[in-house]
Amino acid sequence: MIHELRLFFVALQFLTRVPSPRWVGFEPDWLNQSARWFALVGLGVGAVAALVLWAASFAFPPAVAVGLSIAGTLLLTGGFHEDGLADTADALGGAVSRERALEIMKDSRIGSYGALALLTVLGLKAAALSAMLPALAIPALLLAHTASRAAAVVLIRVLPYAGDIEHAKATPLARRVAPAGVVVALGTVVTVGGLLVVWVPAHAAAVAASAVLVAIGTAWSARWLRRRLGGYTGDALGATQQITELLALLGWLGIARCTN
Repeated sequence: MIHELRLFFVALQFLTRVPSPRWVGFEPDWLNQSARWFALVGLGVGAVAALVLWAASFAFPPAVAVGLSIAGTLLLTGGFHEDGLADTADALGGAVSRERALEIMKDSRIGSYGALALLTVLGLKAAALSAMLPALAIPALLLAHTASRAAAVVLIRVLPYAGDIEHAKATPLARRVAPAGVVVALGTVVTVGGLLVVWVPAHAAAVAASAVLVAIGTAWSARWLRRRLGGYTGDALGATQQITELLALLGWLGIARCTN
């Protein structure tokens, strides 16, 4: 139990700016093992986003409250996943070779494809959340952030690492996650979805729609990355997280509008 708590704190420190307590320590192998708790960390990030949205909605119009919510997650994660989205878009947006795409991913500068991807994804997330009342946006955020981190864990399991393992930013994550890690990550998503349905039974259709779109987005991302890169990179995981988070929000919004 203590070891699993250590792994959770390792995942928390890796995915966010929250530091681990000193007693946790660190071993390189723990980072790979901690992937099982990525979805739970995502739930925490979603909870912060939901809390900011709820609090801000009392004082500001919906668009401002949503903007503050997104800003809160960016501050919490340091734009970790958004950076991966931009780098992946720059690398794979044009018709370049696999080798050249991997080189572009290492470039810290942002290009036109990266800028467009960020504007599009962040803009659509903001638009989707603004179209929902806080009572709908809050559970949508919780599920979207949880499921999108689990999507990244699935990719680490089903794809090989595409880059140079020796020069990977997080070398331990360049090894495939054990099946048990995927089970824990997906189990977290199922638990969160189930609790949302118990909370409000009417959420069942929205949870199902979001889950289906996340699954489709994950499968598409895996196929695309296998074809273009032969596997995943850290940046590609961030891009997958951002895309599947958006798909989850769109699925929730689509069902909400159809039932109203």
